[in-house]
Amino acid sequence: MGLVSAEGMLRKAYENGYAVGQFNINNLEWTKAVLNTAQELNSPVILGVSEGAAKYMTGYVTVTEMVKAMIKGLNITVPVALHLDHGSYEGAYKAIEAGFSSIMFDGSHYPIEENIAKTKELVEVTKKLGLSLEAEVGSIGGEEDGVVGAGEVADPLECKLIADLGVTILAAGIGNIHGKYPENWKGLNFDVLTQIKNITSGVPLVLHGGTGIPEEMIKKAIALGVAKINVNTECQLVFAAATRKYIEAGKDLQGKGFDPRKLLNPGYEAIKASVKEKMQLFGSVNQA
Repeated sequence: MGLVSAEGMLRKAYENGYAVGQFNINNLEWTKAVLNTAQELNSPVILGVSEGAAKYMTGYVTVTEMVKAMIKGLNITVPVALHLDHGSYEGAYKAIEAGFSSIMFDGSHYPIEENIAKTKELVEVTKKLGLSLEAEVGSIGGEEDGVVGAGEVADPLECKLIADLGVTILAAGIGNIHGKYPENWKGLNFDVLTQIKNITSGVPLVLHGGTGIPEEMIKKAIALGVAKINVNTECQLVFAAATRKYIEAGKDLQGKGFDPRKLLNPGYEAIKASVKEKMQLFGSVNQA
């Protein structure tokens, strides 16, 4: 199976009370770990790529071709969407041209009128091509590739304006943030999430900043219409910790332990374990 739009997998998740994980990828090890875990658990999966990560991997075309080749080489049969994460207006078109199957246009930093105009245009473009489109209202807190959000709580009425444009999925700020959550974090605003669900006419919702949110909050968010949950920081943290442990144990100095295939393997296995844990929590296992 090649790349697919995220629409089918997220519609199914929304209607059946579970969520599909978006796991951001940063290199070959990341991609291989996520794809293999999804296949082993028979789970649909979304590979998220930020503009910064795409640049690091030498461009959108490189990412697309790597993922497509890996799907074939690993014999991946579960549904896989390749998704631009927090895409700019210009970045959205570059990712579309490069063959991404799902696009996020983050217009949350624009005035609502401009966000609506640009989102409407991209809805028309992606629908013609059979791609899914995610839009955002109310910036997500924290920082991701230089995009800084203060953790705003979205206006449900603005959410409806964007949802009514025909977007596939809607990301709405409900107090969630990117990166590590501070000790004084107030938690998710479920009152606003409930209002957004009730007013957006069945559009699946997205929870960004999935790392560090307590399990009971994750489950409650899914029950209130969240069908896509993004995970990035946690995979970075476990990869770094596993790699540090390998080096601090001196294993890179033993035999050919310096070989990157050996050096990076503990991190690869750590990502797999983290992705498995999230897929089980989100309820996407055996939903492919």
